[in-house]
Amino acid sequence: MTIALERPVGTTDPMTLLSPEVAERLTSRVTTDHPEISVDTARRIVGQAAAFIATSGREPGQNLAPSTLVDYGWHAFILHTVDYTAFCELFAGRFVHHVPTDDGDEVTEETRQGRERTLAAITAAGYTIDRELWPDLAECSQCHAGCSDSPNGGKKK
Repeated sequence: MTIALERPVGTTDPMTLLSPEVAERLTSRVTTDHPEISVDTARRIVGQAAAFIATSGREPGQNLAPSTLVDYGWHAFILHTVDYTAFCELFAGRFVHHVPTDDGDEVTEETRQGRERTLAAITAAGYTIDRELWPDLAECSQCHAGCSDSPNGGKKK
């Protein structure tokens, strides 16, 4: 028996998740906030952020995290709350929280493995990875369990 995937692994351009208008707004926000980033790179960042958000929303508790560059796209998206909320509902079925890492938190082996875990999850979800934009991990995740407004009051498990 053969099982057909919704999308072949790692083949969907994440920019197809966004309307041209939303993609342009987010690209503009990234270049405004980070003038050292070219428009072309900002577009790539926005696409990878869309793939990250769509994937991490479907993988709660997996401790997925963006790269520093992809986090720029996530921040830009969050500022456009109407677009962001609609995107989260459509592609993740829920709001995807942005949870910064507390200052002073140690980088653990689990954190180091987070990059590969995140890239594997995005690829398995069917989205292409722009590896040049993933050299590291940002100090945040989609995991709501450590946030001050989380159900456990921000207490780490």
